[in-house]
Amino acid sequence: MTGDSEGWQVGAFRVETDADLHADHWEMHPASDEVVCVWTGGLRIVLRAEDGVGAEPPVELGPGAAFVVPCGRWHRLESVVPTELMSIALRSGTRLERRVERAVGQE
Repeated sequence: MTGDSEGWQVGAFRVETDADLHADHWEMHPASDEVVCVWTGGLRIVLRAEDGVGAEPPVELGPGAAFVVPCGRWHRLESVVPTELMSIALRSGTRLERRVERAVGQE
């Protein structure tokens, strides 16, 4: 899946569960960093390991916290509790890839 929107997009929304964040997909923005700001609640940002295998430890964000996902880094968001957040990024070329979990011993 790709994103074809032109220009900067500012999204402000409320999420109740992981399903609201497409937590079952990795996302990547090739044209810009993405700024994620939490207004209320809390979430985790998970970056895929740079070698593409596994993930880095999650970044926990609470009210008033922000994180910059570097341009070109695969990432996903996980809901901790119902959360109000804002994201800012150039969405042009955004890619989504379904998350596939490997069973232990199949790496």
